[in-house]
Amino acid sequence: MRQRFLTRTLSGLGVALPMLLLFAANAFAADASLGPANAKYYGMLTLLPPLIAIVLAFITKNVIFSLFLGVFTGCFMLEGKGFAIYDGFVNGFLRFSGEILNSLADPWNAGIVLQCLAIGGMIAVVSKMGGAKAIAEALAKKANSPRSSQFVTWVMGILIFFDDYANSLTVGPIMRPVTDRMKVSREKLAFLIDATAAPIAGIALISTWVAYEIGLIRDGFQSVGITTNAYGAFVETIPYRFYNIFILIFILGTVWMLREFGPMHKAEHRARTTGKVIDDSAKPMVADEATGLEPHPGVKASIWYAIIPIGTLIGAAFLGFYFNGYNAIMAGSDKALIEQVTNHPLAFYTIQSCFGGSDASVVLFQSALLAGIVAILIGLARGIFKLEEAVSIWVQGVKSLNITAVILLLAWSLSGVIKELGTATYLVQILSDSIPPFLLSSIIFILGSFISFATGTSYGTMGIMMPLAIPLAFAINPDHAYVIMNVGAVLTGAIFGDHCSPISDTTILSSMGSACDHLDHVRTQLIYALSVAAVTIFFGYIPAGLGLPVMIVLPLGIVATLLMIRIFGKKLPA
Repeated sequence: MRQRFLTRTLSGLGVALPMLLLFAANAFAADASLGPANAKYYGMLTLLPPLIAIVLAFITKNVIFSLFLGVFTGCFMLEGKGFAIYDGFVNGFLRFSGEILNSLADPWNAGIVLQCLAIGGMIAVVSKMGGAKAIAEALAKKANSPRSSQFVTWVMGILIFFDDYANSLTVGPIMRPVTDRMKVSREKLAFLIDATAAPIAGIALISTWVAYEIGLIRDGFQSVGITTNAYGAFVETIPYRFYNIFILIFILGTVWMLREFGPMHKAEHRARTTGKVIDDSAKPMVADEATGLEPHPGVKASIWYAIIPIGTLIGAAFLGFYFNGYNAIMAGSDKALIEQVTNHPLAFYTIQSCFGGSDASVVLFQSALLAGIVAILIGLARGIFKLEEAVSIWVQGVKSLNITAVILLLAWSLSGVIKELGTATYLVQILSDSIPPFLLSSIIFILGSFISFATGTSYGTMGIMMPLAIPLAFAINPDHAYVIMNVGAVLTGAIFGDHCSPISDTTILSSMGSACDHLDHVRTQLIYALSVAAVTIFFGYIPAGLGLPVMIVLPLGIVATLLMIRIFGKKLPA
């Protein structure tokens, strides 16, 4: 009788609670269209939620608690306008729960969360079979020093150019055993991953970023009455994406010279001299379930136990991007594009369009799930484990990334709240007045950086800045090259700010992929990102704004980047 009563009660709660939270989601989901009005109403207070989240993260070293308070502060402000304290707390809590649900209900966000969990499961199975250990031992033959192990990590980051999430989640687990053995700090590994994720995906000719960037460029040019080849304009911006290019060169410089500065030097010196790849007080983003999976005793490890599942992940992602985008294009209304795809299915422009039109988060989840199944089948076929144990190992890997899913949901919820508060709108209003022509690209870069850092999203920043930057640049100087330079400043400024932000999903995923303490990653990376940003402004956008040809500006910036490492960097043991 008690069991039946308990079952009915739990069933009732199972129905009632989702209905209550669904009501909260419908009632309190963030409305970005209210941003301009709220920016005017709240003014500087719109900065409170992201500031609280960022500052508390560094003070408490607890990302979840800090993000929670940041989101709740925004919800309290939206619901407790004036002095309605009770409404602020009660309705603010309901809005908070609604924001979490709304974040998870978004298909893109759900795909990213599921992708993280599925990759965690796959990596666990691969590790238990000895695949990760075998590939680490194979790579160690080539990556047999701190310099070569970092270089191999950089190369792998460049090769996985098609998506920043796939980059962050794939390179780290593969290279972590190698860099650990070579006494390279987890902070440096996380930086290598983060600095070759969005920067390379943002400038790759084919990637999951391209369609979004092209769409913004097309709409921006149309707003000033210009019809142009948007993809051609995108390609023209690549030489002006100074931060993306300089940060990739910066990595090579630190690897080749074996010089570091700032907090990164301290981390690398600790790792080289003591063998401690993480600090004693560090809290790695990946739990022991993922990092402590040792191969079965007696298992003869093979690199193919890792290569086949990871190759499946990458191959399935490429095919998935193409066919998912292909189906989306064929179901759309762009007749010219449909004709192009139908008549020339393997043309470069078609492949690029399909990649850009795909739902990357769904494709990557499907690819990760398939790769996990392939890994399990290999283990069963080789008699390494039975089905029940294989599923248990996969679930163990999924569990290790639960904290990442929580952090991502809170970060996305914070992003939704500050969109409705109008944080980005306020920043644009106070920072975009009285612009000298030669400084426009630098100011756009800095403004985009502030917005991206505060909101934790490069995509959102691009969407905010591009409709403003193109008309503004065209009004100041209608020269095509001048407008293109400012378009490049929007795209790379958004990536720089996102690169620095502790609430950015790619920053979080890089910490997770490298099993690094998230705040240690942010702290050590920040000095490097700011240093490269300074080179971007003073040796990139200002000379280019003064009329110096980009083919001279690029080598000038590269030399300045390498000189900065040589002058300020301190030598480390080889």
